[in-house]
Amino acid sequence: MTHLENPLRHWPLAWSLARTAHFTLQHRSLPLLEYALTGRKRALPPNQMDFIKHAYQELFQLLKKDARNIQMGLYPASVLKPENPLRHWKRTLDILLDGVAIARRRKDGQHKDFDKSLSEVMEDFPDYYVRNFHYQTDGYFSAHSADIYEHQVEILFAGAADAMRRLLIPLLKGVYADEGKNLKFLEIGSGTGRLTRFMRLAYPKAQITLLDPSEAYLKNSRSKLSDFSGLNFIQGFGEDLPFKNETFDAVYSCFLLHEVPLNVRKKILGESLRVLKPGGSIGMVDSLQMGDDETIDWSLVQFPKDFHEPFFTDYIKHPMEDLFRDAGFSTNIKENRGFFSKALLATK
Repeated sequence: MTHLENPLRHWPLAWSLARTAHFTLQHRSLPLLEYALTGRKRALPPNQMDFIKHAYQELFQLLKKDARNIQMGLYPASVLKPENPLRHWKRTLDILLDGVAIARRRKDGQHKDFDKSLSEVMEDFPDYYVRNFHYQTDGYFSAHSADIYEHQVEILFAGAADAMRRLLIPLLKGVYADEGKNLKFLEIGSGTGRLTRFMRLAYPKAQITLLDPSEAYLKNSRSKLSDFSGLNFIQGFGEDLPFKNETFDAVYSCFLLHEVPLNVRKKILGESLRVLKPGGSIGMVDSLQMGDDETIDWSLVQFPKDFHEPFFTDYIKHPMEDLFRDAGFSTNIKENRGFFSKALLATK
């Protein structure tokens, strides 16, 4: 039976590779669309072929690691469950059409382009948040933006975004190895709840609170996670958490910290420390920073030039490991890297 078992055992990797191939085609189509519309070409790395080769090697290693985590039982194979194909292709068309508006904003350097109907919604938000991050339509304020966001991120990272999000789970499993009974988790900047889905599958008995500033994104996450119980949805900001001291066993974020100014980053860490129980864990998944992988440093410098990411340059210059220590967390920081991202975990 061995000759039958081996191919089946490797199906998670095969599926992820096929998924990456699919999103890579979409990834390559958008710059072509932008060039056709604006004549603008994206900058290329100095050693283009070496950079591409290294990037895809890192992507492959990430997918192998992700598949191995499934085989080890750190999270179930259901994290790979695909969405409805018709919904996927309809959204792909929506993203291509939206790419026309994104290309225009990028060409004009316009990052405060909102529909007038959103004016009242945006009134009480800080200036750092009221912008078209990535030049995306409506920023983080509309149902349309929330509907296409996850798909856009997968296109950006050639189908590797989900695997990068899951980098945090093995670190948490090193601390909380069971199903999460009696544990309370908080995700700051939960967005559309993509990481929450994976956390819920890995910790089916944990109580998970999703906190996000955007009502539209919270509504989207409620819909997508309606098949799960034990979830709380709260609108709010990480720098001003609406929770009592020592409430949670773990606090974490995903692709959040590079989108806030340094002073807000520090406040989020301070608030996380406050609401964590003694011995609790703080975790993050976010972009690599300068010096983490010198081969891709060029792309970290280029990224905020191609996409509206006003705080990214500052983010890559201030190692999160140092900020964790400065905030009062343990000096023993665990790390898990993959492709363009890293996960960190420290304790209170």
